[in-house]
Formats: sequence, structure tokens, C-alpha cells
Amino acid sequence: MTQDGDLDGMVRKRIRGLRVARGWSLDDLAGRCYLSPSTLSRIETGHRRIALDQLAPIARALGTTLDQLVEPVGDEDVVIRPERDAVRGVTTWLLTRDSGPNGVTVAKMRLTKPAGEQRVHPGRDWFTVLSGAVELRLGERRVRVEAGQAAEFSCMVPHAFGALDGPAEILCILDNEGQRTHLHSP
Repeated sequence: MTQDGDLDGMVRKRIRGLRVARGWSLDDLAGRCYLSPSTLSRIETGHRRIALDQLAPIARALGTTLDQLVEPVGDEDVVIRPERDAVRGVTTWLLTRDSGPNGVTVAKMRLTKPAGEQRVHPGRDWFTVLSGAVELRLGERRVRVEAGQAAEFSCMVPHAFGALDGPAEILCILDNEGQRTHLHSP
């Protein structure tokens, strides 16, 4: 089978899978994308070529994008491996491979050292403490954030965060500037 054939087959499976996941019959999807049920059936089974002018309304009706519908399946590793920075006392698991909506990155971090040098960058940072306690330094303020609590703050205030009274784990959402500042060594 060719690469085009593989992609074609995958798109057909996605269309059928999304339709079935919504509990829709061929008639239900046909009514939403203005195609006949027999056309949809032939598309799903491979008895009809998929035309772009058919694919766009099908994707829209299924609540997805054309890009997501035709996105190739990669063989990349599905295991998220930690990146350790012993100097800063931070181990990071990037939970988003690419920046998400509005350029945000989600990461889990294990902090083993106190807050380091304060930095300033545009945007806002957000984190929740999963275990332990974190010291958030905002200018001259020192805020203790414990397990089960969250913090959200302007990054235009000089800030840093680190472990307090032993290791801590956080889940954080960072914009592009926050990612560059907090996930990479200075």
C-alpha cells in the first residue's frame, strides 16, 4: 500500500470513528454535511474517492478541522521522558509536544532546590502544586503555595519559584515567554 493509500485509509477510519463515537448514523452525518448517506457510506468503505469539497464539510460536521482529519500518523514515541537539570534542581516532563492554543505549554515539574534568580518576561504564569510546598517569590513578597493550591501571576513582576521544605511537584501552564524562561537553562 502506498503512503497516499495509507493516508486515505486513515482518513476514512477517522470519519467513521468520529461518526460512531457521536452515536450518529450515516443519515445523521449526511444531514449535517449535506451529502447523501450512500456517498458517505462509499467514502467510509473506500468505494469512492474523497474529494476536498466533500472532506471540508464532513470535518466541520464532525467538529474537527480538515488539518486534524488528514494529519498523518507518526511513529514518534508516546512516552514522555523527563529532562533533568541538576544545576537548577528541576526535572521537567513536557506534557504538550507543540505549543497549544495561544502558544501555551503544559509541563509537570519536580523542584528540589529553592527559588533561584528572579526573572521578568511578558505574560502570565499559572501552576498548581501536586505535592510538597513551593515558595513563589514575587518581587519582595514570598508566598507559600502548598499541595492542592494554585498560583497565577503577572510575569512582569520579578518572580521565581522553587521547592520549600523538600521536593515539590507542580503542574504548570506557561506561555511562550514563560516556557523560554522556566523550562530552559539560563
